[in-house]
Amino acid sequence: MLCALSPRPARTAAELVVRLDGMDLPLSISDLGGWIRGQGSDSSELSVWLNLLEEESRQGVIDLLKAPLINDRSMARQILNSWAGRRLLDQVSDLVLVDDDTTGQTVQMTLESLLAKRPEVSTFDLLEALPAQRVRLDLDALLPVASSWRLQLQRQQALVKTLNQLPVSSLTQSINPEDADKVASDSALQQLTLPVEHRDQPLQLQLWRPSPSDGRQRSHWLVLMPGLGGSPDHFRWLGRALSHQGWPVLVLEHPGSDALAVQALLEGRQPPPGAEVLPDRLRDLSAVLAARRREVFELPGTRLVLGGHSLGALTALLASGARPEKGLARRCGQDLDDLPISNLSRLLQCQIEDVILPEVSPPQELAGVVGLNSFGSLLWPRQIPLSADVAVFLSGGTLDLITPPLSEQLGLLRSLPANPATRAVLVEGASHFSPVRVEGQSGGGQGEDVFQLGEELVGVQPLRVQAQLEREIVRFLIDLEAGRVSSSQKGGVEHLQVGDLHLHRLDQTGAARFVD
Repeated sequence: MLCALSPRPARTAAELVVRLDGMDLPLSISDLGGWIRGQGSDSSELSVWLNLLEEESRQGVIDLLKAPLINDRSMARQILNSWAGRRLLDQVSDLVLVDDDTTGQTVQMTLESLLAKRPEVSTFDLLEALPAQRVRLDLDALLPVASSWRLQLQRQQALVKTLNQLPVSSLTQSINPEDADKVASDSALQQLTLPVEHRDQPLQLQLWRPSPSDGRQRSHWLVLMPGLGGSPDHFRWLGRALSHQGWPVLVLEHPGSDALAVQALLEGRQPPPGAEVLPDRLRDLSAVLAARRREVFELPGTRLVLGGHSLGALTALLASGARPEKGLARRCGQDLDDLPISNLSRLLQCQIEDVILPEVSPPQELAGVVGLNSFGSLLWPRQIPLSADVAVFLSGGTLDLITPPLSEQLGLLRSLPANPATRAVLVEGASHFSPVRVEGQSGGGQGEDVFQLGEELVGVQPLRVQAQLEREIVRFLIDLEAGRVSSSQKGGVEHLQVGDLHLHRLDQTGAARFVD
């Protein structure tokens, strides 16, 4: 916990020194405040210079400094006290130096003090309240960081441009996902509770029993795990569809990193869950697999496919025997210096260095892994230690800045052991949350979902994205059961168009074309 602060700091910052192009530009914070509060009408020397800006730019600076830096007091406190919050503040302290404090603690404690007195804190509120004689803003240090962000985005854009230039190899009409939902009902769904030794409360499970319309029997069964803050209902669309085509599906709920945990964060009752939940997630999975072996519940199938979204996909990879490569701390020390805003998954990956993962043996019946918006580029930069007999399906979206496909899905695809059925599918216009079926979408489950996401986060046409992901996962499972290889075009990349939706199927040869 943070140390308590007195209601008013002994002194507040008097001078803001901006370092730009090797020069230090001192600005009086008092004069800056007078200019802001006077909406640019103050008569100080600083105001004279700032008023030379064009009206639109001048108002932009005022709006930026007055805009809420934090507008949710309770949630902000929890984030500040989380591992990710502390690491981000530590990196920000290299750019914003408060007197001689190089740890970021002064900024953090000042924010805590302000939040104790007001629900919102603006950028200028923070500048004005910092208990220091001088605050230094090093824009020279920010430029390499911004350059790194720009380079990553340019590489992502170049990937999409190159993929789009490939000729369309398959053009089909899109299906109406709402029609598909009507065909496959929830009659195959069974809710189940499972007491486990490592938790006080039993696990909540969803069992989708196979209900194929043609009577076919499948040899494989699936376990699906939601992402961080996710709910089993987010996978209702996939469990329903796969069970309707004959595959048994079990979906876990992971207490402590589920929708209730996100709700607790939003209400300011607990910090955001992070990589520290992985040990319990792995124990949840082990307990479920052990319960099936003991016939606590019945679900047909002889070969297992583990799957999940985001952190659920990472859990599946770890449970498959993929321990992180040595040297994670060194790789993270280099990567976090660049403030990984364009790849937020790297914060979670780096936290794993501080987490003691339980020893797990991959299930003997394991045949495959399905990872939606998976990640692990820092964990496995060269090789993922999976059995070559385990085929992997990865998917991503071109708008995903949490697990960007170039470094994450394609990076993982390149690092996997060679397997002819292993592949990745990238969907244009899809985001990190496109596979998440939320309230208000067809088949989204009951009750209010904490994931109230707009198009800027979900991406375009999420229902159609889910429909195509369903097709691709079904194709992967059929190929897996039949022992067939991934059918990609020459060069390992296939450009598919379904209605107005474009997606790209890549095998490991195709991934090597785009990943260094």
